[in-house]
Amino acid sequence: MTSSQGSGGPWSDLDRPPLNATALRRALVLPDGLWTSLDVVDTTGSTNSDLTARADELPEGAVLVAEEQTSGRGRLDRTWTAPARSGLFLSVLLKPDVPVERWGWLPLLTGVAAATALAKAAGVDMSLKWPNDLLVSVAGEERKTGGILAERAGADGVVIGLGINVTLREDELPVPAAGSLLLANAVSTDRDTLLRAVLRSLAQWYGDWVRAGGDPEASGLQAAYAAGCATLGRRVRADLPGERMLEGEAVALDGDGRLVVATEGGGTEAVGAGDIVHLRT
Repeated sequence: MTSSQGSGGPWSDLDRPPLNATALRRALVLPDGLWTSLDVVDTTGSTNSDLTARADELPEGAVLVAEEQTSGRGRLDRTWTAPARSGLFLSVLLKPDVPVERWGWLPLLTGVAAATALAKAAGVDMSLKWPNDLLVSVAGEERKTGGILAERAGADGVVIGLGINVTLREDELPVPAAGSLLLANAVSTDRDTLLRAVLRSLAQWYGDWVRAGGDPEASGLQAAYAAGCATLGRRVRADLPGERMLEGEAVALDGDGRLVVATEGGGTEAVGAGDIVHLRT
């Protein structure tokens, strides 16, 4: 399954060449590496759904990339749409040999890996919004340029989906709060280069985390996430399950990757699931 090099089509755009699946496989699928297969498809509903359906038959390290997703999903069942070849839309299959209670760190690990890789490869200042957003600055304004979705898959797997807006122009943004690497003045928007950087970074961070038994402190993950997290130190509103709302200052990440919020009454509450809004001071 490879992308159709040079194919015409309704979204043909000379500024958005297709990914080179053969070169990507040559660079990333290595005998002793994490990545065991890499497929690029022209279009699919959701790379997460496709990989999840095959999780039990595939080995760890399968990578599926789509030039276009027609039913891309974010957290809380939000839709993710973008023009064909305008970003990186991929999912990876991991089967971590670490205690299941530490798997909650995987989306945070993916965020650290992607942000550090893109900061170097695209030359853009990246930050993380807890728990799963990648932020860039566009004309001094914080904008979301990427999102992460982790889902249990099969008997012992996790599929992690990653969507990154690379060359979206202002008139193509799905919502005003969205951004892209192009709008953040990236020095490179070559998707092949960016994808190689992201997957190499993810393999390195994942390897360190697994070797540490999933320990976020020993692997350096907890400190790295805190250092790059734009949510910490901010006043936030957490929209929690059951239509409950919590306001306060995001002060820390606990050992389970939860966001610790200091409330008006002087107490703290650890938020493990919910929608976080950065409030203006």
